[in-house]
Amino acid sequence: MKNLSGLVCFVVTLAVTTIASAASYTLTITTDKTSYAPGQTMNITAVFKKDSTGITSPSKREVRIKDSSGKELVKTRMNNAGSGKYTYAYKLSGSARTGRYEVRGEFESNDNKRTAYSYPQVATSTADTTAPVTSVSPAGGNYTTAQSVRLTANEAATIYYTTNGSTPTTASAKYSTALTISATTTLKYFARDTAGNNEAVKTATYTISSTGGSGPHANLTYTGVTMCLQCHTKQATDLAGSVHYKWESPYDKISNKPGVTGGKLNTAVNAYCINTLGNWNGCGSCHIGAGAKPGTIADATRNIDCLVCHQKDYKRVRNSTTGLFEPDTTNMTISMDQAVQTLHKPVKSNCLQCHAKGGGGDALKRGDLAMINGTTTDRNYDVHMATTGANLSCQQCHTTTNHHVAGRGSDLRPTDSTVTVGCATSSCHSNKAALNAGHVTTAINTHLKRVACQTCHIPAYGRKAADAVLDTVTGFGDQSTETDRTWAAPEWSVANNRWEPTVVRANNLKPVYAFFDGSSWVYDLHDVAVKDPATGNYKISRPNGGINTANTKLYPFKYKTSTQPIHTASGKLIALNTSVYFKTADVAAAIQSGLTNMGLNPGDPYTMVKADEYQMLNHTVAPKANALQCTACHGTTSVPATQMNLKSMGYALKASESVVCVQCHGSEDSLSFTKVHSKHVADRKYDCSFCHNFSRAAERGLKTTK
Repeated sequence: MKNLSGLVCFVVTLAVTTIASAASYTLTITTDKTSYAPGQTMNITAVFKKDSTGITSPSKREVRIKDSSGKELVKTRMNNAGSGKYTYAYKLSGSARTGRYEVRGEFESNDNKRTAYSYPQVATSTADTTAPVTSVSPAGGNYTTAQSVRLTANEAATIYYTTNGSTPTTASAKYSTALTISATTTLKYFARDTAGNNEAVKTATYTISSTGGSGPHANLTYTGVTMCLQCHTKQATDLAGSVHYKWESPYDKISNKPGVTGGKLNTAVNAYCINTLGNWNGCGSCHIGAGAKPGTIADATRNIDCLVCHQKDYKRVRNSTTGLFEPDTTNMTISMDQAVQTLHKPVKSNCLQCHAKGGGGDALKRGDLAMINGTTTDRNYDVHMATTGANLSCQQCHTTTNHHVAGRGSDLRPTDSTVTVGCATSSCHSNKAALNAGHVTTAINTHLKRVACQTCHIPAYGRKAADAVLDTVTGFGDQSTETDRTWAAPEWSVANNRWEPTVVRANNLKPVYAFFDGSSWVYDLHDVAVKDPATGNYKISRPNGGINTANTKLYPFKYKTSTQPIHTASGKLIALNTSVYFKTADVAAAIQSGLTNMGLNPGDPYTMVKADEYQMLNHTVAPKANALQCTACHGTTSVPATQMNLKSMGYALKASESVVCVQCHGSEDSLSFTKVHSKHVADRKYDCSFCHNFSRAAERGLKTTK
């Protein structure tokens, strides 16, 4: 009888890596297009590695090409391009057979042999409708010296530009070498590829002066945080209503709290410092206000500190008497006058100073964000943010509208913007917008409606950048992330000069996978805690979604635990007073103060319990060559999947093989998962419900009856 135990509605990816006894050797092979016309050139690339190091002298580096009839067209050595990369260009004849071609790579080193495949199509015509994407380096901003600006397109294209602020056309200057910009300039540019596709015009503004300032800011003298209101009242009012300032909003995406308004300011609980109650001065150090706790919009417009986001060289310190922030000029490299004269749009370091240091340390909280994200040259660490990668600013994904920022994690309560963050935009991966196209094979494309990009492209978190520098005193700089903390056992933190709970950190962690429909279940302050039978812990946040839920995809998550106090009588998790804990290491006193702050009797009994939460992973995206391969999730009969257990997530057979298979046929020879899935779903268009307890009939046009 056929072995159908691995049948799920996922399909194989483009590059298949053969796994042998030495699992550190990997091979991928790709083509530059998914489809070719007769007469075009097929550019083939292979990457052969041991661990993350390219193999430069393999004993075998062979490529074979077969046409759709199975006829072998080529069997030859690939060209060594260095660092484990190999290339070969094959020109199709003008009368090339149409259909599915097989490109096979076979490499060997030290008796470790790897084979990988790619399956491009040859059609009578292939229309290129994808616009090119141009990157600029350095990005626009404020500079004190002339800048050498480079424009790079992601494919063969002509780049047109202007430097006078006018909109460029194909009659404008063509880019050929780096542009020297020595005065304040607005650079506008776009690329046009060989198929005639035009990129949308982009703009980069460079401000050049002795201090970096120009225009209305050039001669400003710093008089305090409220000076910006003289010109920017609207911007201050907009920001005053934002989540970045208020730290709360209506719970539009929280399923168990309809109509509730809340957030980090008062209600939110997490598995880190639990809640802000009792320690606003500590928690508020990352707030964009001048020190006061957010209140009314009128208060906010006098409390906003614009320099937190708009001056990368600005530093501040809280005045112990007033509780308000003041400039920390001792640790600044510019004066406060220069600071207000050289204001700029937020750069990565502005955002990361808070978002990378959540939970009390660099890389500690999110698992996919660290200070190194702002400066790293390691493309393998973060292909989006690395200066050698796309070098994206935060706003290129987290777009802003009237100072409201797009983006939300599964564990975050508020929603600041109705704009969603997605990969398939007009400027980023536009060819994948259809959710069934854009990758090199149909096999990958069929994943897109049910598998988030992050699932394949963030195979691990807490990874270390190659150019990171470890601080041997604080231990920061290795991008390790916190996996667990216990408030029952204080330990001294050299980095923060205070007592903190005992923390467990780790690098290179495998994500936990769960379905997510964009909404969440959360625990808030004063709720009665609920134990999750699946983990045995009290749950703090959970992504909503299921295998049969509409608009649901499989996402990667960081799973985080914490040992923290619970009020015995009410079953409420206690927001222990972290200000007491950090100063004294007196666990009981911190809990008693927390009970008082919550309106409970400080003498009431409590116990320590384990709580947990899920945090969606979105950053430190790996290059496509390092994305998960099909066997990592689907496995084979002889080599089980290593990345996730799909059966436990609902992809198991709905009954035994003897029951499932006889719906259609009798006993047959056992086939691999790939062949079974291809035969039943791809070829015969049978719906998943024949074999599983879920359906994809509507979204994939499958049959529910024979």
